[in-house]
Formats: sequence, structure tokens, C-alpha cells
Amino acid sequence: MNPLALLVEILIIIEVTTKNSEAERYNRKQKEVNVTTQVSVSKVKQFLSHLLEQGKANKIANKRENPLEKKKHQHKLKIKGIQNKNLLKRNQNYFKKPAKKSITDKGDELFKMGNKILQESKSQKQKTEAYTFFTRAADMGNLKAMEKMADALLFGSFGMQNITAAIQLYESLAKEGSYKAQNALGFLSSYGIGMEYDQAKALIYYTFGSAGGSMMSQMILGYRYLSGINVLQNCEVALNHYKKVADYIADKLEKSEGIPVEKVRLTERPENLSSNSEILDWDIYQYYKFLAERGDVQIQVSLGQLHLIGRKGLDQDYSALYYFLKAAKAGSANAMAFIGKMYLEGNAAAPQNNATAFKYFSMAASKGNAIGLHGLGLLYFHGKGVPVNYGEALKYFQKAAEKGWPNAQFHLGFMYYSGSGVWKDYKLAFKYFYLASQSGQPLAIYYLAEMYATGTGVLRSCRTAVELYKGVCELGHWAEKFLTAYFAYKDGDVDSSLIQYALLAEMGYEVAQSNSAFILESKKAKILGKEKMYPMALLLWNRAAIQGNAFARVKIGDYHYYGYGTKKDYETAATHYSIAADKHHSAQAMFNLAYMYEHGLGIAQDIHLARRLYDMAAQTSPDAHIPVFFALMKLETMHFLQDILFFNQFTTKWKWLKLDSTIGPYWDLLVIGLIVVVLIFLLRNHHR
Repeated sequence: MNPLALLVEILIIIEVTTKNSEAERYNRKQKEVNVTTQVSVSKVKQFLSHLLEQGKANKIANKRENPLEKKKHQHKLKIKGIQNKNLLKRNQNYFKKPAKKSITDKGDELFKMGNKILQESKSQKQKTEAYTFFTRAADMGNLKAMEKMADALLFGSFGMQNITAAIQLYESLAKEGSYKAQNALGFLSSYGIGMEYDQAKALIYYTFGSAGGSMMSQMILGYRYLSGINVLQNCEVALNHYKKVADYIADKLEKSEGIPVEKVRLTERPENLSSNSEILDWDIYQYYKFLAERGDVQIQVSLGQLHLIGRKGLDQDYSALYYFLKAAKAGSANAMAFIGKMYLEGNAAAPQNNATAFKYFSMAASKGNAIGLHGLGLLYFHGKGVPVNYGEALKYFQKAAEKGWPNAQFHLGFMYYSGSGVWKDYKLAFKYFYLASQSGQPLAIYYLAEMYATGTGVLRSCRTAVELYKGVCELGHWAEKFLTAYFAYKDGDVDSSLIQYALLAEMGYEVAQSNSAFILESKKAKILGKEKMYPMALLLWNRAAIQGNAFARVKIGDYHYYGYGTKKDYETAATHYSIAADKHHSAQAMFNLAYMYEHGLGIAQDIHLARRLYDMAAQTSPDAHIPVFFALMKLETMHFLQDILFFNQFTTKWKWLKLDSTIGPYWDLLVIGLIVVVLIFLLRNHHR
């Protein structure tokens, strides 16, 4: 049976399952997993071998065809007495090109159709349809389609995850010079997923990938040189890599604002991810829609904004205009300004129209709205619908900036930076860029990085420039994997979630590093051996801690305290707890450090310091009150017993008992339990 038909059949099965109820979907998914594990390896391997054999056959055919064609044409030309070499070449090209071109064109056409459907798709059905086109295009040898299929196999799109098949396809693509394949093989080598764990090989793959144009490889290399991961730490080399990616992102951001991606921390709500404020719960969304239809203007504007840029897990669509128009009719200046913005930028719902944009911006500006004032400034600055007038643009930007609108602050900074309509003034440019960057305005952050990188208007600082460039780079389209990884985890597809978070972690995203470590620590993933999970999790916790994650710093202390993925080392554990307590004011770290001082684990025993740290933990976090109360009760009880004369006389006997060996290492917990029992008994008697 044709492997293409088999793959299409699998995709159709997945498509059908999405239409069924949740219970049916779960049952079918379980069956499908079983079928996929048995069938996907053989079928996908057939598909891959088919592609590879087809590629080899084409090469062999070309090699065989050329001499035969040449001899055939030479013979004909000699008979006719024509020795024109140019005519010979033209005849060869005439015979060779049509067949190849028709296949190539068909493959390109199918890939473009699939890509268009994927970009415009809203439902699972449409996305599945896109991959049927990619499969057909890949079968015709289209390299871009083959890259899409390899990514689907790697990341588990639509339940297609098959690491072995993905690696085979990536390796064949790498031989053809695919920089995406080079980057993927580097990533897999760096984690030892489906391949041998080899950091040197990973570095080579990333180097080739970056040379070929992979922005992901550039970013990974930038992070490695910044942090000194398997390379000598070198800020200037990191700056060079990050700047290339930041230039690419800034160019995109100048054309559109980009889509902010919500980075959900799995460590914060491991048991109830649906309540995460980063993602809008479906029931809450329906409630907001109900309020919007009832005439709540503030909700109408908020829903419009969420749909305009695709935030909180919602799709970016242009129902935004519907909500903005309703709010504008009720007199909302913000809604008027956003309508102006939609017409200025142009989209399917609001075709680009400078006159309409000017109308709505003016209506909003007349109410003193900062977004409307900034919009008028943009029209005059770029000369859209009105003559270019830097004086008017400056006036409107200043008014909007005074009201705290970050985009206006950025444009003011840019006018002083570039000398557009004003004298160049780098100090003023820095001031406005800095103000805008405090609100997260990405282009302001980019230009601040430029100033620090070149020493323009400020003292040059490579480290500051790199940190700023890194922030801009993290706004790239690849950050969309945060959402797909989160939903995969929420749906129980742990392997797919891990592979996506791990790639983002490799690129230097701190949230992805802690999320990857959290998943590895749970030991639910199957793509890595269990013996590798704790060491890899420790590595990722360490990288997240270096980037300022307090929870990760405490985790490193825990790993050294209990010996997870490393040897037990109380001294190292105490060091990490101290850093988390002093630098991040972590209540958990204070409590753990107090316990270690109480028992003299890795540090000199100090009861007074232990008591002080317990008190600090309780003051830092309300959640620590109860555990601190019991810990102090136990500590005070033991201290009291030690001070009794009778107790002191039998010190030698006490030591002979050796509580750790007789009762167990957690005898202190037993004492706390006894204290709790005594307290409950006393309280009950008191009430009687």
C-alpha cells in the first residue's frame, strides 16, 4: 500500500476524532496511541525510505540520463552536419527540464497551499488538512514540506510524534543543506534525545545551522557564549549572535507589533493549570462575551484587544472590530483609537484606509486619549493621508508620552535618535527609550541595546547590550511554542510538551528551562531514560537559577540535599539555600537553612540562628506560619529538655540511644507529631 495513502489515512482518523465528544475522544485516543506505536514506526519508515529511495533514484537517473542524451544528440547533430554546441545544450535542456519542473512546481504549489491553510486555520480539522498537503508535497521531494513533516514528527503535532522517524528525515535533509535540520539535530544531540548525548556534535550542528541562516541556531549560540555552556564565555561573540537575531525581529516589529506570548509556569500551578491567569479559561471567556453583549463597555474593549493581538490563549481574529464598534458607539475613546489603529494597519475586517484611521484617531484624541494622540502623530510622521509634518508628529507624540503611552515615548526617542525633524539628542533619546522599555516596548528595548552596543550616548556595555538584545530575541515567532507546549501538557501529551519546552530552554528562555526541569522531575516523559532525567533536570534548574529564578535555586539545594541526580552534599545545598534566602528572600530557603543550622547539617550547628531564620520565613510568607510554628515548638521542646538538670545527668545514656539509628532519621518529625497530639488534647480539655 502507498505510504502516502497510509499517512493521509492516519490524518483523516485524527480529524474524525476531533469531532467526537470528550469521552469518545479519550477512548479513541487510547486506541490510536496503541495503533500508532505499532503502525507509525513501520509506516513512517516506509514513507521516509520511499522519499530517500526516490531522491537516490532521481540522482542515479540524472547521472545515467546525461551521457545517453548527450551521445544521442551528438549523433543527430553529426548526421545533420551541425556542430553548434549552444544548440546541443539547448536541446539537452529541452528534453531534461519539463519532467523535473512539473514535479517541482506541483510540490511547491502543494506546499504553498498547505502553508496558507495552516496560517489561516482556526480549527484542528483545517490544520490536519494542511498536513495532508505537506505530505503530498514531501512525497514529490519538496524540501520545505519535508521539513514541516519532520517537525510534526518531532514535536508530536496531531499525535504524530515519532523521534526515530524525525531523526532519519532530518539527517537526509541535513545532507541537502537544510539549516532547520541542522538546528534540530543539534538540539537532539544536546539532550541525547533519540541520539547520543554529544555537546561537541551539537555545537557543530548549531554552527552549520547559523551559517545557513537559522535564527534559532544563532540564538542558541548567543546564549551558549553568554553563559559559557560548553564554550568559553565570550560576551562579544554572544553580542554578535544576538544582534543578528534582534535585527531580524526588529525588522518584523516595525511592520507589526507582534503577538505577545503568555509563558505559563508549570511550577506555580501544577495541579490546577486551568486556573492560570496567563490563559483565559473558556467558561470565563463565555461569561465575558455575555457581559459584552449586555453592554459592558470596558469588557467590550478588553475582548477587542485580546482578539486583536491574540492574547490569553485566544486566536487572533478580527471579531475585535465588532467589539470596538459597540464600545465606540457607547463613547469609549479607547475603542475609537483601536478602530483607527485597525484601519491604519489594514486587515480583512478593516481594509487599510488612512482617511478612516484619521477620523477615528481624531475622535479619540479630542477626548484626550493617549492612543488616539499617538495615532495622529504616526499619520503625520509617515505622511499617511496627510503631508509629512514632523512638527505636528512631535506635538502629538509629546502629548501622548506625557500620558504615559509607551509607543509614543518610543517614537519620541526615535525622533531624537535619528534626528527626524529635530536636532539629534542622544540623551533625550536614551531617556524616552528607557521610559518606553520599562513598559516592555520591544523596539525601545532594541534601540537601547543598540546604544549600549555601540556606546552611543551612553558608556558602552557589552553585557547590558546582550541582555537587552536577548529580551528582543525572545519575542520571535518561535515563542508561540509556549502555548502549544502548555496545551499539550494540559491534554496529557507530556512527551510533546517536553520536547517543545526543551527546545525553548536550549534557546535561553528561563521559563522553558524551569518547565522542562519540572516535567523531567515528574518522570512522566518517555523520550528520555529514567536514569537521565534527574541529571538533566538539575542542569536545567541550574540554568534557570543563574537567570534569577528563586524556585530553581531552592530546587538545586534540594537536589544536593537528597542526592537527586548528583551526590549528597549538605555544604553545597546550604550554599544554594543561602543564595535563595539572601538574594531572593525565599521563605522556603530560609526554612530549609534553619533546619540545617538546627541539626548542623553541612554547617556549624547554631540554634539561635536557626530560630531567627524560622522567624524570618514566617514573616516573609504567610504559608510558612504553620510549619514554622511546629518547627519552633519542636526546637524549644528539645532545648528545654537539654536544660533540665536531670536530663544533663543522663547525657551519655541519651547519646547511647542514638535516635537517628533507633527511631529513624526523621525522629524530629515524630516529636512534632507528639507535640501536635498533646496540643489537641489540651485544647479539647480546655473547651470542656
